[in-house]
Amino acid sequence: MAASVCIKWPMVCFQGSCHLLAFIGLFYIPSCQWRTLLFTLVLAELSILGVTSGVHRLWTHKSYKAHWTVRLFLMLCFSVSNQGAIVEWVRDHRIHHKYSETDADPHNASRGLFFAHIGWLLTREHPKFIEACKTISCDDLMEDWVVRLQLLGSPYSDLVCSFIFPTFVASYGWNEAPLHALLVAGFVRYVFILHCTCLVNSVAHFYGTTPYDSKIRPTENWFVAFLTVGEGWHNWHHTFPYDYACSEHGANFQYNPAKMFIDCCACLGLVTERKRALHAWHTKQHKLYALDQAKQF
Repeated sequence: MAASVCIKWPMVCFQGSCHLLAFIGLFYIPSCQWRTLLFTLVLAELSILGVTSGVHRLWTHKSYKAHWTVRLFLMLCFSVSNQGAIVEWVRDHRIHHKYSETDADPHNASRGLFFAHIGWLLTREHPKFIEACKTISCDDLMEDWVVRLQLLGSPYSDLVCSFIFPTFVASYGWNEAPLHALLVAGFVRYVFILHCTCLVNSVAHFYGTTPYDSKIRPTENWFVAFLTVGEGWHNWHHTFPYDYACSEHGANFQYNPAKMFIDCCACLGLVTERKRALHAWHTKQHKLYALDQAKQF
């Protein structure tokens, strides 16, 4: 029997306030300086990079190893996204992969598009998820001082990075009106990036193709990939979660700036041991798919 839905009112109030302020911020965009708009765009890309290249590909799946400078940079970018403690994000995502589309899955797509998108953040966890937490270990993360540092300050440091930091930079950097900076570079950017991230859990589990494993719900969705700098190639990712590219073709034929960032760091000697699932090219299923794709070009 399904557990009754219990609303997390503090989260509802927080998200409701953020969304309201972001909506108000939309009307301030035309009166912002061009520097503020450019800064907002750059900060948005950096914050989503902290999610994709950082907490997802590096800390959750251990798909590559990074120098402490890269880890610190990605941690700060992730803090700007204001998506909680790294250890909690990793725990939830590891459970999502292990128990995908079941009651233990924190954003179980079987419960509908809205729940998978943002409803799971606003409601109490399913008892099966609580049980699943006991089966997932994140002890490996605590060996990283960068993760421990972020955990020490979260959630207050996240709020500072996400809202106070951009307000301070824009206000003192080029004399932007503090309210403009807070609403646009802070709340508009935060809400936009939040929904971009949530699209991976929702839209990329409902719409798209499943060329690598048709038995699972995650799909290949170019629109989600565009908004999340490469996270929308989700059928490949759930089939080969250890692949640091999170896509078959990397950045050659599929939009994947997150992989490009990791590769650039590798060229500088700051990233090593990048894992790929290219052995899949030798499977019969993949050869048939590759042949079909070749016919389209």
